[in-house]
Amino acid sequence: MKRFLKSLPKNKHSLSLCYLFAVLLVFFALLLGVMCGSTPLSLSKLLSALGDDTRTSPEARIFWYVRLPRTLASLFAGGALALSGAVLQGTLGNRLASPSVIGVNAGAGLAVTVASAMGVLGGFRLALFAFLGALLSVLLVALGAKKWGVGRGTVILMGVALNSLLGAASDAVSVFFPDAAVMTVAFRVGDFSGVSYVKLTPAVLLILIASSLLFTLSHEHDVLTLGDENAYGLGLRVGNARSLFLMLAAMLSGAAVCLAGLLSFVGLLVPHAVRPFSGASSKHLFPLSLLFGGGFVCLCDTLSRVVLAPYEFPVGIPIALIGAPFFLFVLINGREGKHCA
Repeated sequence: MKRFLKSLPKNKHSLSLCYLFAVLLVFFALLLGVMCGSTPLSLSKLLSALGDDTRTSPEARIFWYVRLPRTLASLFAGGALALSGAVLQGTLGNRLASPSVIGVNAGAGLAVTVASAMGVLGGFRLALFAFLGALLSVLLVALGAKKWGVGRGTVILMGVALNSLLGAASDAVSVFFPDAAVMTVAFRVGDFSGVSYVKLTPAVLLILIASSLLFTLSHEHDVLTLGDENAYGLGLRVGNARSLFLMLAAMLSGAAVCLAGLLSFVGLLVPHAVRPFSGASSKHLFPLSLLFGGGFVCLCDTLSRVVLAPYEFPVGIPIALIGAPFFLFVLINGREGKHCA
């Protein structure tokens, strides 16, 4: 309890500045995302594309059908993964938990691969498959943590094993069903090049629903992170609450996989970076993780498009180059992994 109280934000002014910076980051990332690429759009061309009701000019077509859906997808997918990581870390009582580390993304990826083999290539059905795959994975980890303990080593090792198992299953499906081309290198690493409004609409709807519910349940999440005994004493139905939070985290991860593929480390990196400013209070941790996660992934996606323009590389590469050393630092340092949120 003392650790929880100490981690609450102590300066409202600095917290307000953090919110302001997060909003500006999202706006800046959105603007760069729609302007930068193999064919740069100047501000005048961007305004011209916005004013083109027919959407027939080259600038308008680039903006409306290529840049805008891709930029929105990176914003929503990054925010969803960061928020999912924050939820999982508190719900499982382990600061090293994230959708990619404990196999949630891999479960959604397997479900998307199976759906592709069945001919489901987009829309709400693909999002539903991804959600169910992510939910099954997170439930397996939660059951294992409940039986063998929620120590960081237990959860991480279970996640590694589950990632390997689900990855092998995805490879098997791809071998027997070659038309399930979704498990390409870009999908495995994380990429937004194939995003369209058909994929974007259902995924964004799921993300908005899950995020809205989590914002209204931030107090219950704070109570859950205090431990089962304290939560019971405060009148929380721990089992129902944990199941609900795991389901919402799976919904976020599944929707993100539909948009980005198996994007790693966002759910681990962003909540850790945000927590020193937000404290342990989910009331601030959740929205700040959502904003910073979206801005971070959107900027990385823009970077992947402009560094080697007109060529590009999957957005998962720069994110992994940043996230992997950070994960090793947290794992070795051990300070964040020893205690519950």
